[in-house]
Amino acid sequence: MKKFELLAASAIALIAATPVAAQTTPPAPAASAPQSTEDTQIGDIVITAQRQSESLQNVPIAVSAFSAEALKEQQINTTSDLQLTLPNITFTKSNFTSSSSFNIRGIGDLCVGVTCDAATGVHVNDVPVLGSPIFQNEYFDVERVEVLRGPQGTLFGRNATGGVINFITAKPDLSGFGASGDVEYGNYNSIRVKGMINVPLGDVLGVRVAGYYLKRDGYTKNLFTNSQIDGRDQFDIRGSIRFQPTANTTIDIVGHWFKESDDRSRVQKQLCHRDPTGVLGCLPDRLATEQLNGDATLASVLTSREFINVALGALAPTFRPLALGSVYGTDGDVYSGFTNPSDLRTVNIDSLPRFKTQEKQVLVNISQDFGQLNLKIDGGYTEGNTDSTVDYNVGVERTLVNNAGLVALAATAAAPGAAFPGGINPFTQLAATLIPNGAAGPFCQSQAEFTRTGVYGGHKVCDSRTSLDFDRSTARGKQWFAEGIVSTKFDGPVNFLLGAGYLDYKVYDNEYFVNSFALDYAAGLLGAASALGTRAAGGTIPNVYRASPFYDNDSRYYHLKSYGLFGEVYGEFSNKVKLTLGLRYNHDSKFYSARTILFNDSNGNGILVPYGSSDITQAINYSTVDFDTSLAGNQPYANNSVSFGRLTGRAVLDWKITDRNLVYASYSRGYKSGGINPPLSPVFAVPSTFGPESVNAFEIGSKNTFLNGTLRLNLTGFYYQYKQLQLSRIVARTSVNDNVDADIYGAEAEAIIKPSSSVLANLSFSYLHTKVVTDKLLGNTQDPSGGRADAVIIKDITNASNCAVGANNGSAALSNGYVAAVNAGIGLAAPVAIPGTGTTGAFSVCSALQATAAAPPAALVAALGLPVGTTSIPVTVYMSGVPVNIRGNELPQSPHYKFSAGIQWTGKFGDGWSVTPRIDLAYTGGYYGSIFNKTVNRIQGYEVMNAQIQVNGPNERFYIRGFIQNLTNNNAITGLYVTDQSSGLFTNAFTLEPRRYGVAAGFKF
Repeated sequence: MKKFELLAASAIALIAATPVAAQTTPPAPAASAPQSTEDTQIGDIVITAQRQSESLQNVPIAVSAFSAEALKEQQINTTSDLQLTLPNITFTKSNFTSSSSFNIRGIGDLCVGVTCDAATGVHVNDVPVLGSPIFQNEYFDVERVEVLRGPQGTLFGRNATGGVINFITAKPDLSGFGASGDVEYGNYNSIRVKGMINVPLGDVLGVRVAGYYLKRDGYTKNLFTNSQIDGRDQFDIRGSIRFQPTANTTIDIVGHWFKESDDRSRVQKQLCHRDPTGVLGCLPDRLATEQLNGDATLASVLTSREFINVALGALAPTFRPLALGSVYGTDGDVYSGFTNPSDLRTVNIDSLPRFKTQEKQVLVNISQDFGQLNLKIDGGYTEGNTDSTVDYNVGVERTLVNNAGLVALAATAAAPGAAFPGGINPFTQLAATLIPNGAAGPFCQSQAEFTRTGVYGGHKVCDSRTSLDFDRSTARGKQWFAEGIVSTKFDGPVNFLLGAGYLDYKVYDNEYFVNSFALDYAAGLLGAASALGTRAAGGTIPNVYRASPFYDNDSRYYHLKSYGLFGEVYGEFSNKVKLTLGLRYNHDSKFYSARTILFNDSNGNGILVPYGSSDITQAINYSTVDFDTSLAGNQPYANNSVSFGRLTGRAVLDWKITDRNLVYASYSRGYKSGGINPPLSPVFAVPSTFGPESVNAFEIGSKNTFLNGTLRLNLTGFYYQYKQLQLSRIVARTSVNDNVDADIYGAEAEAIIKPSSSVLANLSFSYLHTKVVTDKLLGNTQDPSGGRADAVIIKDITNASNCAVGANNGSAALSNGYVAAVNAGIGLAAPVAIPGTGTTGAFSVCSALQATAAAPPAALVAALGLPVGTTSIPVTVYMSGVPVNIRGNELPQSPHYKFSAGIQWTGKFGDGWSVTPRIDLAYTGGYYGSIFNKTVNRIQGYEVMNAQIQVNGPNERFYIRGFIQNLTNNNAITGLYVTDQSSGLFTNAFTLEPRRYGVAAGFKF
């Protein structure tokens, strides 16, 4: 009850904060105070947060709104800029294409995957847009931006549990011709050009065309090429038509085309405290600018002598000399000797980033006023695609020139066919494909492409003597949306709003690839082993390789169909008190066709493709390939369908104490549908689907204008009960999702102060508390031991995942002795201490450890000193690591405190000239980047300062501006992404943009 008591106390405080002497209308100005004019009052802004045009101060919702002028004054050009000034909101880039995390009151995009719904609904002109690159775009010719905090499912399209961002573009002005332009030049050779032209075509039709172009050098220095990366080259052009045949009819049609083609990098910097054992790759105690231990990566494991010994059995003696290294020592650590630059804006990479995206969109808004009824129709079509590549490990592997395994391959490939079973040398084509120039290189490796044949199908790059480790993320999609709303304006005390909407959203070829020479090499070796084994048994088989020769999370097709029916009733008890009751029913149907490929199908059966094949479907055993083990027969993809339906709503009671003072209390129920996890091998025991989340949100607030319109103060307190909050984790290089319950509460304050016509200041403050409130046991991928000293962390040499072996009686001697004994039998080393964990680790085989513990040989029982006749070893093999309870932990991206302040002064001179300097400060408190809340996940608080000065000509027809953003050049980290165990558990870090400064000049008329 403490949270409810907090809300009640806050409500009393809010009411008390409203002075009883406040007057309905402003007092008449004194003769000596000519500043009590409209020029000295804070201007109002009209918003559509309740799907009707209303003053911001009259809307009983926690909403922040920025006019075009405010965006410019506060140097808000992107969403990253926008979030700095908003209470209880954070934003950070994320790891995948078109993926960013916008967090409102502790609720962000914690769910990662194609079938996840965004917690924050993004709308353009009241139309929801899904999968849009809008967060990568720049703001231009915007009428306003509205940010609604809290569940908004009743009125705004599909349910959004976090909140809604609504971008309202500027529409044609039928009253006269207008134009504006702005040219900016800054450091990093940044050139930004914006322009607009407005042309009325008679009294009822108008056209408006606007656009921008941005080109700049990169923010990050790449030592490998001695050049800058992460630059921008993008543009957007928007055309708008307004048809207004009568005062009661308005039709707006808006279309835009956005395109970007540059070297934007999804990953800025990779952090790691190197694990010298290679069992983890990166230690879980802290972050450092060190490089991961390559021994921990799947590419190194699958090309190691130890893997060959264990996996290839009788063929091991033939293949062992071909191994690229060992998992022990630095022999297999491909990053030994590499130094990760300590500067967060400096990298050393040999795979350069590439980023391409575009979006085309047409939106229609129709408003017809019938007097006491108003009909509003919104809809549109959007299509787009994105394709990006980055260096996966943000580093340069050591040279492969004259690697002992490659030297041996070249020699073995030259042997006559008669030396091998079946009279065919299985290595000749392998060597010709990967090392056509011999062991001295350069070498060939796969491109990330859709036939899944890679280098073996001719899709290759052959210009490097090191392995190029990179990923590629692609997607293309399209959506249709239509919504109709009828609202009333009756003279009586009751009015209502009714609406219905339908969304159809499709995503094609949403793929995530990871490429490496060593993966290509492993695909060839395993294929050669299959051919050699078949021929040795008397069978016939061509030379083959395993496909795909790179990791491919292949989401072929996703289809969402969603409809909603909603309505609200507004009852006025008096001209001061109003009750709003709303309901919404939303139904979502999702279909998802996907598979994850690397050498094998979901059953672990190798996909054997003959050399020279043009597609993976030409595998000799493709008819037996199965990617859905839950169904009988052979499935080329795992196809899943789910449907969800929920009734949600809200109730709001608002009391307009005076014309300038409003208090309200509300309850709303939000909902976000569940989804489908990507298919994985059954060994990882991941559920195929995840459930919907819901929230009960309680809020109180007060909106006030004081001191004759020169002070605006809005206050909010809230408490959320979250059920089944969707939460992502990484398993086998793939994001999967779980559900947890959480409680959230906090408070927010926003103020604007205008003590005179020349001074304007804005302030905001927020407090946020989040906590997981139910027991939830999860394995922490960064520390599979779960903090237990007796748990031996295992790096599985068959798939590079981690498991843990713990003694049932807590005896570290037993668990370590058991692992050492099993490893001795398969030629692997005993456990060794892992620094920073308080426990030990070893390379081994998790399934073998589990099976042996269940049915131990007598010799092992005796060796461990257990009683004769012991039928099972008293240890537990935790396949996903020792589970830890996250109850009581904070939600990621949820700072306890945020603060922002800005002030500007306008000095007016003769002949209409003026000058306006402005400075802004924003502070975001510390928070965690992971639900496990460990020190390694902690993100420190940071501040950002911006300043500018603008000189305006007469009537503000033209201006010149000097600006600086991030004045202190703060490189603070804003987000963290921990990768998979088979990649070495490195952490991708995302930071603020660096200090930027420049000058701009513009005009408007």
